[in-house]
Amino acid sequence: MFNLILLSLGAALTALWGMAHLFPTSSVVRGFGAISTDNRHIITMEWIIEGVSLIFIGALVASVAFIDPVSTVSKAVFVISAVALLVLAVVSMFTGFKVDFLPYKLCPFIFTASAILILAGGLL
Repeated sequence: MFNLILLSLGAALTALWGMAHLFPTSSVVRGFGAISTDNRHIITMEWIIEGVSLIFIGALVASVAFIDPVSTVSKAVFVISAVALLVLAVVSMFTGFKVDFLPYKLCPFIFTASAILILAGGLL
C-alpha cells in the first residue's frame, strides 16, 4: 500500500508539473519579445512537448502502478521513467536553472523528487 502511495505521488507530481507547463505557454513565448515567427513556433512547440511528455510519464507510471505494480515490466517502466526524469533534471540544471525565474529553478528539484518517489515506490 505504501509503495502505491509513493508511486501515485511521483506520478501526480510529474503530471501536474507537466500541466503547469501547458498553461503559461503563450505568456512565456510573449516574454521573449520581438522574435521571428519560426522562433515563436519552436518555443511554443518545445514548451508543449515538455508538458505533454511529463503528463505522459505521470500517466504511464500511474497506469502501471494501478494495473500491476510488481511485474517485471512495471519495474522496467518505473526505472525508465525515473531515468528520463533524472535526465530532464540534469538538462534543467544546466539550462533553465540559470534563468532568473523561480519555476525554471524548481524543475530540477521537482524532476528529481518525482524520480525518487517513483523508484522508492516501484523498487522497494
